[in-house]
Amino acid sequence: MNFVISSTALLNRLQLASKVVNSKNTLPILDNFLIKVEDDELKITASDLETTLTTSIKPDSVDGNAIVAIDSKKILEILKEFPEQPLTFQIDTESLKVDIKSENGKFSLVGQSGEDFPKTPELKQDQVNRIDVEPEILFTGITSSIFATADDELRPIMNGVLIEISPDNMTFVASDSHKLVRYRRKDATADMEASFVLPKKPAGILKNIVTKAEDKLTLEFDDKNAIFSFMGFSMVCRLIEGNYPSYNSVIPTENPYKMVVDRVEFYNTLKRVSIFSNQASNLVKLNISGNRLNISAQDIDYSISAKEDIPCQYEGEEMTIGFKSLFLLEILTNLSTEEVCLEVSDPTRAGLILPKDNDNPDEEILMLLMPMMINN
Repeated sequence: MNFVISSTALLNRLQLASKVVNSKNTLPILDNFLIKVEDDELKITASDLETTLTTSIKPDSVDGNAIVAIDSKKILEILKEFPEQPLTFQIDTESLKVDIKSENGKFSLVGQSGEDFPKTPELKQDQVNRIDVEPEILFTGITSSIFATADDELRPIMNGVLIEISPDNMTFVASDSHKLVRYRRKDATADMEASFVLPKKPAGILKNIVTKAEDKLTLEFDDKNAIFSFMGFSMVCRLIEGNYPSYNSVIPTENPYKMVVDRVEFYNTLKRVSIFSNQASNLVKLNISGNRLNISAQDIDYSISAKEDIPCQYEGEEMTIGFKSLFLLEILTNLSTEEVCLEVSDPTRAGLILPKDNDNPDEEILMLLMPMMINN
């Protein structure tokens, strides 16, 4: 059989699918893309057993049906070297030989049997929850929270993004026990209450491909797997099993001391000063009094230090609190408002970093950071 397809269009789809392929696989067949041509449609599937991504595209012309597994690295290397042009793929369904014909040449590969490729998991129909979600909500929810996920072998439940769905809102939560993010959208609701934990890898892949969606995408899940599908894409991923910790209990509700500061100025100053912090602890001290925020850091081992003042608006008694600069910089990077608000109750309890003004009334974002002990 053979089909003709644009080199650029095929490369774009293969590059998206390649994000699923691991550099080292337990099964050799997983080093391949599964190429299936049926009913004038080309389906490309990549899998690492935990996550399976399938994308569909219409070739310019098709003659026959075929299914073959092709080495993912080799086909990507070939396609990257072609300028935009139509390519003709000829697949021998018996020998699994694949010839790629360009305007001026011919490139031959030998594929593997597509029957050896793992089957895509299916949901238990009696347990399926289903919701349609705006792609912007899913993209922003994952983008705002994924950086706070953990890499904890002992507590795998923390290595993903908790997604909660209810009749009131849709909430994305991530935490590594040092920082926590809760992103909530009131304009995404469902007629049931349900939740699942999406692992970090498929969450990152979904963040990249969901920008291709023009209409709502469909989210279906049971107790083991979730399926995200839209416009020629379908991603099935195994969920992290277990009970996510009660995150609301660690969010302080009474925070009498509140500081408002320009986010970009705070970020830039913090980045400069943190260069002088101890490399092991990355500790920076924030001394807040009146309308002045003093940011300081020192590394006694190398006899270096830095401090800088920036203006702020502050309500409360003078306070000095310490944070890990890397975490605080991450949080400020993932907020987009002009000004941010730091709310604390005392230097030993978690601080909340919130956007001061949010143009979207349906959006709530809260970021929490645990303080560090300051040695006087």
